[in-house]
Amino acid sequence: MKHVFTIAFLMSAFLCSSQSIVGLWKTIDDETGMPRSVVKIEERDGKYYGNIIKLFRSPEEEQDPICDECPGKRKNQKIIGMEIITDMEFDASDNEYSEGEILDPESGSIYDCKLWIDEEGNLKVRGYLLFLYRTQTWLPYGE
Repeated sequence: MKHVFTIAFLMSAFLCSSQSIVGLWKTIDDETGMPRSVVKIEERDGKYYGNIIKLFRSPEEEQDPICDECPGKRKNQKIIGMEIITDMEFDASDNEYSEGEILDPESGSIYDCKLWIDEEGNLKVRGYLLFLYRTQTWLPYGE
């Protein structure tokens, strides 16, 4: 009986640690704690990408804004539909996704990125530049 519990525990630990980031995630504002957007993460050809599919805006804010601070081809493009996570690769040895980038459409800044699922099933999103970084917690989103 002891072996059955051990095997069940190991299997549940493995399943929890290998959760996929594919799906819908609600981003939360660091300062207000309020929802900001919904990002859809999908896998294409072994890499992971994320697009903003919904914004949570107050009535006085522009409901379908453009990214006037974004660089390159994203400049003056609509934020809804914009790809903000690019080229993420799963690293099984660290159980995280890395080697890609994330765009902050508010500032137009692009950061190296690391993603992983925490023990509660939330997505940890770390954007970093050299040794400086910021980590956000995104929540699963079900409409």
